[in-house]
Amino acid sequence: MKIKRILVSQPEPTTPKNPYVELAEKNNVKIDFRQFIQIEGISSKEFRQQKINILDHSAVVFTSRTAIDHFFRIAEEVRATIPDDMKYFCISEATALYLQKYIVYRKRKIFHSTGKFPDLVEVMKKHKEERFLVPLSDIHKDEIPELLDKSKLKYTKAILYRTVSSDLSDLKSIDYDMLVFFSPSGITSLFQNFPDFEQKEIVIASFGPATAKAVTDAGLRLDIQAPMPNAPSITAALDLYIKEHNNNKK
Repeated sequence: MKIKRILVSQPEPTTPKNPYVELAEKNNVKIDFRQFIQIEGISSKEFRQQKINILDHSAVVFTSRTAIDHFFRIAEEVRATIPDDMKYFCISEATALYLQKYIVYRKRKIFHSTGKFPDLVEVMKKHKEERFLVPLSDIHKDEIPELLDKSKLKYTKAILYRTVSSDLSDLKSIDYDMLVFFSPSGITSLFQNFPDFEQKEIVIASFGPATAKAVTDAGLRLDIQAPMPNAPSITAALDLYIKEHNNNKK
């Protein structure tokens, strides 16, 4: 069977020109997008149960725009007025600029890194006197607390949002030749929505080592893994596989 229909477990890109459009045109395949997971903010009651006082901290660490949104949401819900001298440490410049949605940017002490958490920790180490608050999802990279502990920084981990499975009941069945996953939560969602799912001839692609492990741990066959030296992106990996697979099916 040739690969003709692909389901990507993420929202459709907002730009008309994107790598998926090129992939579909080059290989004459149809690509559908469906978000398998979604972010849900915790309630103020759940936050209070963590016994965290935002104002006990002199700096906040942001690893994503989502973390920024939920930090300011929770602060408002618990009526914590963020002081003007609060410092902000952001994973990237783009994340730092997103703070403009909530604060007067030029009047605040804002630091950013290169997009990599180890580099951000190096920036934070220059401010060891600070007490850092780190807003996170219930599912987050282990390296975050590990690096903070190793650097002996004073910090509090605050779970402000969680990853939950989307309701995919309208799909009825997985009638695709290929499924593409980007997180272990996507695999969890697949089986929550389709508990009787059988892979059979369906090709499964994954991005990132944690997702690849989740695929195999679930007893599924991993057919495409990215990034790889010859395919740094998921679309490059799909392109290579589809070309070889479909040509062999002529």
